[in-house]
Amino acid sequence: MDLSTLLLFVPACFALNLFPGPNNLVALANGQKQGFMVAWLAGLGRLLAFVVMIALAALGLAVILQTSELVFLGLKLVGAGYLFWIALQMWRTPAAAAESLAETPNRGVLALAQQEFLLAAGNPKAILIFTAFFPQFIDPGEGVGAQFAALGMVFLLLEWLVIAGYAACGHVLGNWLQQPRRRQWFNRGCASALAVAGVGLLASDRRG
Repeated sequence: MDLSTLLLFVPACFALNLFPGPNNLVALANGQKQGFMVAWLAGLGRLLAFVVMIALAALGLAVILQTSELVFLGLKLVGAGYLFWIALQMWRTPAAAAESLAETPNRGVLALAQQEFLLAAGNPKAILIFTAFFPQFIDPGEGVGAQFAALGMVFLLLEWLVIAGYAACGHVLGNWLQQPRRRQWFNRGCASALAVAGVGLLASDRRG
């Protein structure tokens, strides 16, 4: 995978990771209630769910790309549209506070990890990331499995860093992040990053 591909993938991926969706709000709440280390380790449940999704998506994608590059082109266009759609949703997300999540009772790491796993596994947006977003950065002329694995490792590493960030923020700055106005700034910052990445992908001359 070349450097130009990673320069497009990493910021767009990181913006997706940063978006304050259900799992990140849970990490925020757990950090505030249980402490940084417990919330961070509980995030392993989320990563496990993502590993399963990435593996399943990679197997299906390999078959698709070996069958038709036209399908790959369609996936790339759908993925670019998905980036813009998510950016719009982020921009328009209500800046509601997360007090309800902050009321999580004290529980152990395993119970919280199970909560993270189930929440991630039941999130259809996560499946779309791996089936519509990842293919844009895959060169069908090279080893699909190896490329998907590399993107998956980068995604999981960034997700692990984001979990740490939300857990730390919940522990130290939970009240600051839960203020609606500041949540709105955060959402719109992520939306802008995704929109810029979408434009860059459409303007690129990569295959498809």
